[in-house]
Amino acid sequence: MTLEEKQQEIVEEFAVFDDWMDKYEYIIELGKDLPLISDDKKTDDRLIEGCQSRVWLETDVVDGKMQFTADSDAIITKGIIGLLIQVMNNEDPKTIATADLHFIREIGLQEHLSPTRANGLLSMVQKMKLSALKAAAV
Repeated sequence: MTLEEKQQEIVEEFAVFDDWMDKYEYIIELGKDLPLISDDKKTDDRLIEGCQSRVWLETDVVDGKMQFTADSDAIITKGIIGLLIQVMNNEDPKTIATADLHFIREIGLQEHLSPTRANGLLSMVQKMKLSALKAAAV
């Protein structure tokens, strides 16, 4: 499944819900399914700056594809990073670095988050894209 197809799948999943409380519940459920970063990798160098809650992100490249694992101390944030990983995991670094993550706009995620969570979302996207840029340059 391409990055574009994964984004479209998320847009369709969110279209099922009429109200944002249901969408938040769905995001929280996604966070419960997140493949977690191991405790020994929850180090300061893996913390994403700009997030209100603590979010750790581990990136790796396996067979030319980006691999992400993460964890957060906040359930909604764990779901948000889970959404991002769902879209960007197992993609080519150049694809991630240049991707328009339009699903964020289309599901209305950023506008339904508090300002601090919206800033955290932007920080997560930037960190993942920066990791992909670094991997693409190698």
